[in-house]
Amino acid sequence: MTDDLQNIRILFRIIAIIGISLSTTHSYGNDNPNATDPHPIDCAKLLHYNSEYFDFCDTCGCGSSGGSMGYGTGLNNNFIGVRYIGQEYRSRDGIFADSPWITENFNTIQAWGNVPITKRTILNVIVPYQFHNRVLPDNTEQNISGIGDISILGYYNLIKARPDSVVTIKPQHFLQLGGGIKMPTGKYDKDNNEGSVNPSFQLGNGSWDYVLAMNYGFTYRNWGISSMVNFTIKTKNPKNYQFGNQLNLGINAFKTYFLGDVSLTPIIGIAEEIYGTNKELGFEVADTKGDIFLGKLSVEASYNRYALGLTGMLPISQNLNSDKVELRNRLSVYVNINL
Repeated sequence: MTDDLQNIRILFRIIAIIGISLSTTHSYGNDNPNATDPHPIDCAKLLHYNSEYFDFCDTCGCGSSGGSMGYGTGLNNNFIGVRYIGQEYRSRDGIFADSPWITENFNTIQAWGNVPITKRTILNVIVPYQFHNRVLPDNTEQNISGIGDISILGYYNLIKARPDSVVTIKPQHFLQLGGGIKMPTGKYDKDNNEGSVNPSFQLGNGSWDYVLAMNYGFTYRNWGISSMVNFTIKTKNPKNYQFGNQLNLGINAFKTYFLGDVSLTPIIGIAEEIYGTNKELGFEVADTKGDIFLGKLSVEASYNRYALGLTGMLPISQNLNSDKVELRNRLSVYVNINL
């Protein structure tokens, strides 16, 4: 079973990273506006991508401004919206195998959007408000709340899906490359690290972080596959603490069903998040790196310019902080208005 799971994860990484470049070879023909199909379909049946297909969050609650959930959206989509993200974890309150577990709940409300700047460039902004809670072994609670780390990224559409005015039944490809920053607008409190295995019970990293991102998608009629890769480079904050760099991968498959003026899109996917070791005063902090492999189910309903979505994620395998931190579940609900 372990070998099979490892093989799946290796295959997943190959598809997410190398497969993008292989698919690109076929896509340039589809980017040619003159390459129309002689049998166009009705515009009402064209698949629209109404929201984010990557609802991941960092294990680090302070990273919930974007990070591994993917900074880009689905294909050919500009929007503004609001999203709630809930994550439940548990972590050991101590260093021993029989140390008690504490329950941690990370909650984030985001105002976010994709705004077109030119025909091929997009500005992505995420502004999070966070309210986290954890219950200690003596049944006392700790609560923190406030604005999180704001993310601003720019994307360039290297390969664009054909505009709605030219609709065909041929396969459509899409490739975005981007990068940006995550600003230290969320409060970092060093005292929250004391006496806890999980140093991520924070509103923010306290550091300027830099993000490199790529989104690729493929659709045929009302079927589609979307994938993303992003890498966050994290720097040292003023308290001499540095969270580890983070690599995030995701692949989703979906199909859209049309029910009159309403479209319904179920989505199934997998994701992986890999975290580097944290550092304090330049020295590595023990039990702070890890990885997690997740499964995802989601559904989105769209009507005219409005989209409502619900996403659930569960771990398939995980090794966070030397198994001293465990994800229990993730839930996301969002409402978007397409521009």
